[in-house]
Amino acid sequence: MKPVVQFQSISKSFGANTVLRSLNLTIVEGEFLTLLGPSGCGKTTLLRLLAGFELPDSGDILLDGARVNALPPDRRNVNTVFQSYALFPHLSVFDNVAFSLRMKKIPSMELQERVEQALAAVDLPEFGTRKPRQLSGGQQQRVALARALVNRPRVLLLDEPLSALDSKLRKAMQVELKALQRQLGITFVFVTHDQEEALSMSDRVVVMRNGVIEQIGGPREIYEKPANLFVAQFVGESNLLEGIVTARLDGSSLAAKVEGLDCVLRLAKSYHMGDRFNVLLRPEDLHLVDPSDPSARLSGQLVEQIYKGMTLDCVVELDSGKRLFASEFFDQEEHARDFQVGQRVGVSWIGGRERVLKNNG
Repeated sequence: MKPVVQFQSISKSFGANTVLRSLNLTIVEGEFLTLLGPSGCGKTTLLRLLAGFELPDSGDILLDGARVNALPPDRRNVNTVFQSYALFPHLSVFDNVAFSLRMKKIPSMELQERVEQALAAVDLPEFGTRKPRQLSGGQQQRVALARALVNRPRVLLLDEPLSALDSKLRKAMQVELKALQRQLGITFVFVTHDQEEALSMSDRVVVMRNGVIEQIGGPREIYEKPANLFVAQFVGESNLLEGIVTARLDGSSLAAKVEGLDCVLRLAKSYHMGDRFNVLLRPEDLHLVDPSDPSARLSGQLVEQIYKGMTLDCVVELDSGKRLFASEFFDQEEHARDFQVGQRVGVSWIGGRERVLKNNG
């Protein structure tokens, strides 16, 4: 795939606060890439550097192979959709979308055609005469998109554009945004701290913390094969059992004590006697069974059940006091609904669904 954007050893500080630390990242043509991480991790600063609103302290930013460090925002072929849509309230939808083209003195016939194409792309072809106050939140968001798309950018930057929408509309717009990106073939760079949003929309996810990249991968890889404890805990719900290596059995097998059970784990040779680690278990992989069931690997007391329609979320307290969260889907032939709060239960999961992570954050 052809690289469109390249960040090469980018560093950025604001006073004594270092926001980005010698960061390297390549974004390829036509992909939907999401920058994901907690507040202060550097994701929005990275977006602003690409847009030209900030300058790097060191390193280079390449757009289609050309260094753009010193170029002002209006000379970069990128456009940004902000968290606040910032529509002009006194202008019609058409005039909001046409504003940048008029500033560039685009001929009227071309301007008319491009605005109509942009409004059609966001499914608002009949809304040109309306004012922003006459639109819903989702429609205003689409107008903001059209205003960016009308410039035909090489890269479209989206800085948490869905955060102001209610939950139902937000999910609908996630689907629409991804469909629009596929239809247009434009490279999207999306910033969010919402893990579900990142997983549902992206071709690749970049997980950031403290100005560095912790992991880059597809949504499934990020969720099912987190690179470390931070990624595992930040992306999705997780249960963590603490473990310690107690003996080496042969060239590749280690005996380990894991909280709540004894087991033999096959760990990488990089583990040593006394090393501490964590076993990651996702709630949807856990199932409640009778404590006497041969498949039960852990046991404890059922202390809470939360009905959520498609799932029944259960909280099991182990003898150690650790609480595990299990999500039972009602379309599976499981019996979580047969257990009562206060009852002793077993916890099982399919072998191989657990992931062992070093205790190094």
